[in-house]
Amino acid sequence: MDGTLRQRLRPCCPAVASPLARERLAEIATAFPDGFLTPPLRDLLLGLAEHSEFLWQSVARAPERFVALVEQAPEAAHADLVAGQRAAGASCASEADLAALGKRFRANRIAHALLVALADLGGLWDLDAVTRALTEFADASVAAGLDALLRRAAAGGRVRLADPDDPARASGLFVLGLGKLGGGELNYSSDIDLVVFYDAARAEAVAGAEAKAVFGKVAQDLGKLLSQRTADGYVHRVDYRLRPDPGSTALALSTAYAFEYYQSIGQDWERAAFIKARAIAGDIEAGDAFLAELGPFIWRRHFDFAAIAEIHALKRQIHAVRGHDEIAVEGHDIKIGRGGIREIEFFAQTQQLVFGGRQPALRSRRTVETLGGLCAAGWIDARARDELTEAYTFLRTIEHRLQMLRDEQTQRLPSDPDALEGFARFCGFATRAAFDETLLAHAARVQGHYALLFEGGAGEAAAPLAFGPGEAEPATLAGLERLGFREAARAHGIVRDWHLGRHGALRGGRAREILSDFLPALLTALGGTPDPDAALLTLDRAFARMPAAAELLAILRSHERLRGLFADLLGASPLLAETVGRSPHVLDAVLEPDFIAPVSGPEALAGQYRALVGAPATYEDLLDRCRDAARRMGFVTGARLVSGLITPAQAGHAYSGIAEAAVGLVLEAETRRFAEEHGSVPRGRCCVLALGRLGSRQLTAASDLDLVVVYDFDPDARMSDGPRPLDAVVAYNRLAQRLVAALTVPTRRGRLYRVDLRLRPFGSHAPPAVQVKGFAAYYSEEGEAEAWEHMALTRARIVAGDASLAAEVEGIIADVVTRPRDPASLCAEAGAMRALVTKARGFAGPHDLKLAPGGLFDLDFLAQALILAGHLTDCVGCAAGHVLHRAGERGLIPPEAAEALAQAHAVLDAAAQWQRLTLEDATKPPPANAARRIAHAMNLPDARTLAAELRVQRRSVRTRLVALKGMLAARSGRRSRSGP
Repeated sequence: MDGTLRQRLRPCCPAVASPLARERLAEIATAFPDGFLTPPLRDLLLGLAEHSEFLWQSVARAPERFVALVEQAPEAAHADLVAGQRAAGASCASEADLAALGKRFRANRIAHALLVALADLGGLWDLDAVTRALTEFADASVAAGLDALLRRAAAGGRVRLADPDDPARASGLFVLGLGKLGGGELNYSSDIDLVVFYDAARAEAVAGAEAKAVFGKVAQDLGKLLSQRTADGYVHRVDYRLRPDPGSTALALSTAYAFEYYQSIGQDWERAAFIKARAIAGDIEAGDAFLAELGPFIWRRHFDFAAIAEIHALKRQIHAVRGHDEIAVEGHDIKIGRGGIREIEFFAQTQQLVFGGRQPALRSRRTVETLGGLCAAGWIDARARDELTEAYTFLRTIEHRLQMLRDEQTQRLPSDPDALEGFARFCGFATRAAFDETLLAHAARVQGHYALLFEGGAGEAAAPLAFGPGEAEPATLAGLERLGFREAARAHGIVRDWHLGRHGALRGGRAREILSDFLPALLTALGGTPDPDAALLTLDRAFARMPAAAELLAILRSHERLRGLFADLLGASPLLAETVGRSPHVLDAVLEPDFIAPVSGPEALAGQYRALVGAPATYEDLLDRCRDAARRMGFVTGARLVSGLITPAQAGHAYSGIAEAAVGLVLEAETRRFAEEHGSVPRGRCCVLALGRLGSRQLTAASDLDLVVVYDFDPDARMSDGPRPLDAVVAYNRLAQRLVAALTVPTRRGRLYRVDLRLRPFGSHAPPAVQVKGFAAYYSEEGEAEAWEHMALTRARIVAGDASLAAEVEGIIADVVTRPRDPASLCAEAGAMRALVTKARGFAGPHDLKLAPGGLFDLDFLAQALILAGHLTDCVGCAAGHVLHRAGERGLIPPEAAEALAQAHAVLDAAAQWQRLTLEDATKPPPANAARRIAHAMNLPDARTLAAELRVQRRSVRTRLVALKGMLAARSGRRSRSGP
């Protein structure tokens, strides 16, 4: 466009007469040329001086920069700044160069932020132009930073660039922008959501076998370069948390790993995130190819209506945790609050997920374009499109004004009335009342459209429901059908029996009163689940098992958000629903701030567990509190899994961390209690070794704990020193018995865990604890341990007890792992053991994911054998998938086979986690509705597809196991012929 920014400027925020603002302007006015301050420009500067400390300081510290910006067309100034930022990465060979680059980046960013604010506040650019300019500058920053870091890596000899003038070309390394950056809709002070991947085939030519480490360091340094604050400010806040499994993965991941992750355990929220994904830096060709190949994960071929319920569940949890359930003005969050930006985005994105697989025209990255596409395709009407577009434009503009005040990433309006009055003027409103009226009108329209999509119609449908003792009225059956119940007559009979007191839990007067009062709301919540009939049946069974239901009903009536979550759990996990039925107050955990910020680290989980147990007054109280804490934390883990906040693998880590915390606390308590009666054993030490799924951090919601108790003491002083002395061997065996009893004995709060000691040395006929020298002797070359016991030891991990003894036990295990073995002989012994297991236990059919041929048992056996054959000491206590990856990296098995087997393990283990959470008996064929739930949880369209996927994975495992057995036998034969 023609004309400079100063010439095109329009009146913006109402003029102010604040003495401070005028004084500030007077202080710098002499730095401007004569005639420079036109009335619109003066008013704009007064507005900055009055309202925005960040923008005013940007002007006052460099008036000449301000003059230069406003004397250009803003489009030209933007193009120059973007070009300058992009070119800044053209040379970088040292740390000094990198520091200079960061300084230049920050200066460019300040100038660009000022330019965008001036063009926005001055009415020169609309929202689309503002967000596009912010996005283009961020793209340039990331691309220039990546180029510079690749050049520095090349100068240090860590990479070989195919084209020094274009470092990223053909490198295989690329950066995806997600969120608003990917959609070209970046806001003024936004984080930028980045994910860094590399194509291993391409990357090998650049970084060789060390591509993972080199590119991980590049990604780390890129985040630091852009995010680090100095006296010159910062460039962009970088958020890498949208990458797969961010708590345990590197910052740069291979595309092979990413495909395995997304296709096996990727969640609906990740599908929604990838709607906006765009390759913004690096090897763009590789990035575009990756996104194209990932398309089937994002865009389902069928109409995926379940996505609406799942995405809304996340939104509901955000409201529950952060308290943004009401439309307000003072202190309101215009992003995640009711009627806010997030609801518009969810409105658009969920319908994209539902319909975009069949209608490519709906796959736009941009929100407003998506609304237009939904209208054109007939999914929403023109009124919804126009009102949501207007509200989005208004709210995003207000968001930018908020962030211009202090360059903060905030969407919360001021709580102070005076501050809000000033902010309204900064937004161009003459009065606070006018601002309030406009905001509330837009928010109400957004909430109305959002409710029609996610929540609407339920209340009206529930109105005519009646459940008398006779036949169901047609209006009631029609109302149940509108709520989503496919078998309306059966649903009517179940609810009628509730009213007739069929279950003892519902016969009390208070329970019946509460149920009658909020039954329509309860049925509405059940109707909002993917399978309302299954959810209703689960609730009916739960009522049958409860001694009383009044407390649960009272909680559900009082908290609509908890009612919605409970309905989701009824539909997804009878186990969790039963937990709520027994202990209704576990639902309180959903309201705590950390519900949507899960942790799986053992230290953090142990801290949470101990805080919940507190300081019990009696031993019986300790046992009850331990059970309450485990139940609460286990429920939260399951609820997070059902809600899509964590993956099945993360759930396994969390369940394991909870059990580890329980074992550690109970061991400490029993040791103190034992010492009070019998004293301490001189130089006595004790630790607990976990094997099986607890050892490899793969515990499920219903797993046993495989434990071994190891002890040691001073052989010259065998007796304890208390009032009732015991021989040390007797003492530690009794302590082990007490530990197991404390973990397993049923109390009024139920059972804590089932414990299995049969994997201890010398088996089930041996004492419950083993002395460390006996442990070492058993697993020695002359010892009695069989090959399968050595294999079981590869999943061992110390979970509690004395640190010095733990180190000694770990050393013994390392010695066992590093013992020379013939791989072919080891595989033969493993095969023989597998045949014995098959003969003794068989398997329960194709749904038995553990024992079925090609199932988890086979994969675990293979991983254990590989640890022993390859001396993989760093893989002891790790899950099979990780072991298989490492075995491929180290050449023990072909990398392609390793990746395929690891993927199969990920799929089967995820399905096993869901089975244990959703089925009462995972060894029996799942009911149709349960199989459908598991399929949806694993991002598969139906139970038939799930069964087919599991068959394919098991068949692949069997085929590859046969090939590996032949390969290892051939290797062994070659070694035998060539001599030792």
